Amino acid sequence: METDLRLESSLWVGSKRYRAVLTGWHFNWTEVDKKNRDKKTISVPVAEVVGVEEGRVEILPQKSVEDKDKDFTVFYVKRSSSGGSSGLLWRLGRTQFSCPSRVLRDQWTKHLRTALKTHSPLRPHRLLVFINPFGGKKKGRKIYHSLVAPLFELAGISSHVIVTERANQARDHLLKKDLTGFDGEMLHGLIGRTQQEAGLCENDPAVTLQPCPLHIGIIPAGSTDCVCYATVGVIDPVTSALHIVIGDSQPLDVCSVHHASTLVRYSVSLVGYGFYGDVLAESEKHRWMGPLRYDYSGTMVYLSNRSYAGIVQYLPADPLLSSPRDKTRCLSGCSVCSRSTERLFPHAADSGSLYSSNLSQFSSDSEGEWVSVEGRFRCVSLTCMSSSCPRSPLGLSPSAHLADGTGDLILVWDTHPLGFLKFLYRHTSTQDQFDLPFVEVHRVKAVRFSVPSGKEEEAYEEIVGQSGGIEEEERGYVETVSRSGSQQHLAERDTGRQMTNEQKTANPFLCGLCCSKSPSVSVWNCDGEILPFTEILCRIHGQLVRLYARGIEDGTAAQHCSEERDKCERRCILHK
Repeated sequence: METDLRLESSLWVGSKRYRAVLTGWHFNWTEVDKKNRDKKTISVPVAEVVGVEEGRVEILPQKSVEDKDKDFTVFYVKRSSSGGSSGLLWRLGRTQFSCPSRVLRDQWTKHLRTALKTHSPLRPHRLLVFINPFGGKKKGRKIYHSLVAPLFELAGISSHVIVTERANQARDHLLKKDLTGFDGEMLHGLIGRTQQEAGLCENDPAVTLQPCPLHIGIIPAGSTDCVCYATVGVIDPVTSALHIVIGDSQPLDVCSVHHASTLVRYSVSLVGYGFYGDVLAESEKHRWMGPLRYDYSGTMVYLSNRSYAGIVQYLPADPLLSSPRDKTRCLSGCSVCSRSTERLFPHAADSGSLYSSNLSQFSSDSEGEWVSVEGRFRCVSLTCMSSSCPRSPLGLSPSAHLADGTGDLILVWDTHPLGFLKFLYRHTSTQDQFDLPFVEVHRVKAVRFSVPSGKEEEAYEEIVGQSGGIEEEERGYVETVSRSGSQQHLAERDTGRQMTNEQKTANPFLCGLCCSKSPSVSVWNCDGEILPFTEILCRIHGQLVRLYARGIEDGTAAQHCSEERDKCERRCILHK
């Protein structure tokens, strides 16, 4: 609802006269012809005004100021299509207004700045910025200083910049230094510090972690590109910087990964074993190739035709709330995530803050029953978001949600190489990659992975070869379902998962061309970092952090917004 009218007058843009109106929530200017008839209207929400400057000012690509007593410049968010990406590009819009007098100019600048402070309370004022000098083809410094820093300066945001020189430097800094007054930080250090201050042990996989009060901003320039693509819809430094500037807030689920009762890492996108772990491990041997190493390594790992024995246990999420195959997409204003906020933090409204509620999402009363499956897998993946990227526009799990307190577990059983190739190819198209007989997907709250009994020594010593016992074990997929302390062994009857003895005893597909031996275990790929463990426990922590983002904006909804912004609502919609 609009508040009382703030200011209205005639302004000029070039030689054209406009009737400008500033209300509580919007700044509109309408072209007026010589007969005083209205023509085109431009409307900008006050929340999306980046800054107001006296004179005729330009920020990008170079800052220039032409000081004129009667002029002022308004900078705001301007959207455009991003081509093949799922989201919208944000650009810095700029309009220079001329007033009849300097007094009126001062009135406009004062009222606009007051409106910004009143209607944009979540905008950051101080930011702690970490720059990875090796990210983005070593362009991290240049991206920040040429594209991002000018926007922060325009918005009146002060920044303390640290160029990292070693791994985990940002995390260590956040854990030890005084962060009073800062509004944005980095993921691992922020979560760790929050738990320290709350007196919680991160190493305990059963503990409910405290949501972080500060926001995280991500400027894409390297391995974080996937997170930007899934939360904003594009990989673009200016778009991400503008989301930070206007103080957008997107809650995000985080997966804690534990090994031997110790926290080893947090993940927000992918925890993958088998194919995805092998590709990352192989690519590390060929860093000299640059980005091409991923294509090369993917091809080599595919040709090696590896599968791994494992036991996967998972804690299913409530199927009545959502499903990984319900054909929905998590977009800006997603109703599934909104309802999850009420479910995850039911007492937040009473306490006055979402972050003061520390509820047990994994209490023994509400955990439910764990399900266990055992067999040989091409890959085992857990993702807390769609994990979409330019090469896979819909992602590993197209219907995954950013903030519903769950993750999607994807199991790809051992199959013929052409079948696995079909699975991989479908990630690049709109075809359903789960509509294959050897693929399963489950919405879960927690996952355990271990090697079969008797295989521990083989796992850690990397004993190569297949014994007769393994062949006997692999004759059929066996699912173990735990109910009330009992176990039922259900022989797999799906012909799509059955494999002939010839397939089981055959040598790996073209293995001799690309590897000297077939390893008995894989490694875990955790958001692009190698975890040299086999047995892990993962738990999803709902809305543990908040990003400076708003989710992927739907193009149709955004177009409607430009025409009637005050009535615009974006919802979780069906995708085709």
